Amino acid sequence: MKGSTDAAGIAVSATGNRFFGRFIENIRASERKPVKTLTGFFIAWLIFFLILWVMPLPEKMSPAGKSTLAVLAWATIMWVTEALPVGVSGLLIPMLLVMGGAVDKFPKAASGFNQPVVFLTLAAFIFAAIVQAAGLDRRIALTLLKKLRVKEVGGIIWGMFGVNLILSFIIPAANARAATLLPVVNGITRLFGDTPEERAGKKAIVIQTLVYGSMISGMCIMTAHLPNLILVGLFEKELNYHLSYVNWFLLQWPYLGMFVITQWWVRHYFKTRGVGIPGGLSRVKEMHADLPVTSQTEWLIIAVFAFVGLMWMTESWHGIKAHNAALIGIAIMFTPGLFGFKWKTLQERTIWGTWLLLAGAMSMSAAMGSSGLAKWLSDIVHPLAEGRPWWAILFLLMIGTHVIRLGMLSNVAAIAMLAPVLIALAPKLGLHPVAFTMLVSDTDTFAYILPTQITAAVIAYSSGTFSMADYAKVGWVSVLIAISYGILVMAPWYSFMGMPVWNPSAPWPF
Repeated sequence: MKGSTDAAGIAVSATGNRFFGRFIENIRASERKPVKTLTGFFIAWLIFFLILWVMPLPEKMSPAGKSTLAVLAWATIMWVTEALPVGVSGLLIPMLLVMGGAVDKFPKAASGFNQPVVFLTLAAFIFAAIVQAAGLDRRIALTLLKKLRVKEVGGIIWGMFGVNLILSFIIPAANARAATLLPVVNGITRLFGDTPEERAGKKAIVIQTLVYGSMISGMCIMTAHLPNLILVGLFEKELNYHLSYVNWFLLQWPYLGMFVITQWWVRHYFKTRGVGIPGGLSRVKEMHADLPVTSQTEWLIIAVFAFVGLMWMTESWHGIKAHNAALIGIAIMFTPGLFGFKWKTLQERTIWGTWLLLAGAMSMSAAMGSSGLAKWLSDIVHPLAEGRPWWAILFLLMIGTHVIRLGMLSNVAAIAMLAPVLIALAPKLGLHPVAFTMLVSDTDTFAYILPTQITAAVIAYSSGTFSMADYAKVGWVSVLIAISYGILVMAPWYSFMGMPVWNPSAPWPF
């Protein structure tokens, strides 16, 4: 009997091992780390239920606010650990808001899914898929490099920044632009040898082009960076401030100057001055020559996008909002017979997961405002900043933002949580709500300490040209540059444009 019992126990144990082993294999197959994924998954749900059912109601917090806090904690842990795909977490947020009692009706809980900026983003994603399917993105990159006749590291970086800037009108996410440019940049860096100087040159090219260039170019184009759209949506919903495509550009274009400073710093750190491309210009010409002749399809895409861009720039004249103009462009693109793309081809290139994350994050941001959670959190932060000059408040909150961002990958997730708190905090500190929220939120974009803080940096790290230590050593100074630039350049510029951060009653200049 004992032998039979032991045999049965071993059989059950083996079955259990196979059962859990299957979980581990599936997680690894999805290119995630089993320990981190499973730990994050269970902790997220544990914290959610503990806040919802066990935690006493804090003073001055509403029951709806506590329920929203539970969803916020759940989402934060899921995003930090990547225990769920970001699109799935975004999709689940409305359900959790309703089931937890934060919002009474599902349409209100899913309000982020019907915001104009969400449709603008989806239209932009489809545009990007069309551009990539046509190969127009690669043509733009190689054509510009050829025209600029780049011969050394600095020229490559400046040329690729121009490419980033052009693509920022077309491709609406920094990570998508980084992914688009990765094969081009890899092709360029492979032209270099393996001397210390050439290795340093490759590091400078990849970090400055795929990370800094992608993020900085996205700051001045409203549709080029998803956190921009979260801010625009919140300003319209919470403050009744409408920022058009042109308004945003007028406020944000000075961020382009920050690239000049980071360019100097990165090249100084890696000592790349004078490092040339071995046969570089001829190789670029060869790559460009390998491209097929510009097709009628590509010219049509350029024409349609130029039309949409013109609609965005002249919004104040015709009154058609940016999201409707983008959808008009989509309608034109899909006129039967105009293009030969299969929908399946475009569907595979459209980043649906990021779109669902954006919509879910905006739903949570709205719930933070309506439930009073944003106000409650701002009450906690208020004593730390009260009584300080505006620049010291900005400095403290910018530093705090970068500390928080050490453990988060998503800019979208970070801004979705941060922006509602900043909007609620501004009047308590006597600061302009739009200027204050934008200045602190913008610094989140420049989270340059670890590659794991920004998806574009993860993409750049995949090139294998630099180490974590390389990135951090050059990155912490770049973060200080970003903070200083926000306080010393952008805050005065906002004031010049009629939106001083230190004057909460300043009339909206647009």
